[in-house]
Parts: sequence; structure tokens; C-alpha cells
Amino acid sequence: MFARLRSDIQCILERDPAARSAWEVLTCYPGLHALILHRRAHWCWNHGLQWLGRFISHLSRWLTGIEIHPGAKIGERVFFDHAMGVVVGETAEIGDGCTIYQGVTLGGTSLYKGTKRHPTLGKNVVVSAGAKVLGGFEVGDNAKIGSNAVVIKPVPAGATAVGIPARIIPSKTGESADVSGAQPKFNAYGITQEDDPVSQALRGLIDNAASQEQQIALLWKALEDVCARQQMQMPGDAHKAQAFEADKLNQLVGK
Repeated sequence: MFARLRSDIQCILERDPAARSAWEVLTCYPGLHALILHRRAHWCWNHGLQWLGRFISHLSRWLTGIEIHPGAKIGERVFFDHAMGVVVGETAEIGDGCTIYQGVTLGGTSLYKGTKRHPTLGKNVVVSAGAKVLGGFEVGDNAKIGSNAVVIKPVPAGATAVGIPARIIPSKTGESADVSGAQPKFNAYGITQEDDPVSQALRGLIDNAASQEQQIALLWKALEDVCARQQMQMPGDAHKAQAFEADKLNQLVGK
């Protein structure tokens, strides 16, 4: 029990730069308190004491602002950061190393008892503030859910889900878009620079337009050389009237 508690405290110290000491985490972090109370409630739930489990869960909600059904399964080193307003349903499963921020709902869309109604999060998943993950599907290891996203379908390992309803951005070579080395880097709130599909589309259009402008400039240069050799008058220099400012446009879309 104490080894698991030390592991929970250490994971918070690693992921939250505001945490100054283990004592501060133990006494001032409601996400840790919610985990401790949930483990008691989950034990009661699994040993036939369903009412007591629900009552402990109710007390935890009142004390921490985090509502976790006693039937939910939560792995090791899970961090509920801030986490006010988090709701975790009965059949939800949260894998090792996950980070869940405030306002997140792991909810169900089915009304049938005894079925898998809530999502399963793999290892090291980041669910950002305000996201809603609804349904009995899986979110793969190292996936990221963007802030306020509404996810209603499975998310592959390493992918990112953003938008309403969520669009899936595939991973690169099986890893998250922000991975630069052998070990995946933790991103607070799941934010990376390459996870906005609209920005990616705009960057592609800007790069294509810049490439076309360069090709047109080369054609005009070749035409000028031909006219000079033939002692002909150029049709004009309208092509030089306005330059395509690709760098400024890329800055506007965040490149």
C-alpha cells in the first residue's frame, strides 16, 4: 500500500512543476486523495459491499470534486491534475501512467446494465481539460485527447484526437507526433505543435503556393533570356507586382 502511494506521489512530482515536495502533494492534491478513497471504494465494490463503496465514492466527490464510480478500474501512477469536475463511469478502465485534467468525462452511451458502457484508456494516455470520451471503446497507449474534444470512436495507439466530433490524427511511426527520442516526452494538456489538422492543411497549401511561385519565377527568367537573345520586347512585368509572402502566412498559422 505504501509503495503504491509513494509511486503515486512520485508521478505527480514528475509531471507537475508546481509540486514542491512529497508532503505538499500528500496534503494538498485532491487528485491523489480521490485515488486513495477510490481504492477503498473499489475494494468494497468487489467484495459485495456495493452501498459502502458508493458511499465512499460520494464522500470522495464531496471532498475532492472528482466523481469516480467504485466499479471503475484505475492502474498505477495515474495523475488527476486539478481534476475538478472529472467523472469516471462504472465500467471505465484507466491504464498505468495516464494523466487526466479538469472537466473530463469518461462516460457511457448505452443504458443496458452489465455491458461495457465506458471507455478503456491504455497506458500513458493524456486526456486534456474538458474532453468527453463517450462509449465502450479503447483509446490506445500513448494517445492524446485534445481539450474539449468529444471522442465517440476508438483512438489508435500514439494518435491524437481533436475537435467535435473528434478527428483522429495518426501517429508517426507508431509514436506520438511530439516524440523526438527513444522515450516519449510528456506534454502537459496533450499540446503539441503538429496536432491541429486545420493548421496542417493550411501549411500544405502555403508550401504548395510558394513552390508554384518559384516555378513561375523560373519560367519568367527563362522567357526573359529568350527575349533578350531574340531582341524581343517582354510582355510586361506584372508578375513582379506582388510577391507571395509564405513566411508571414506560416507565422500566422503557427509554423
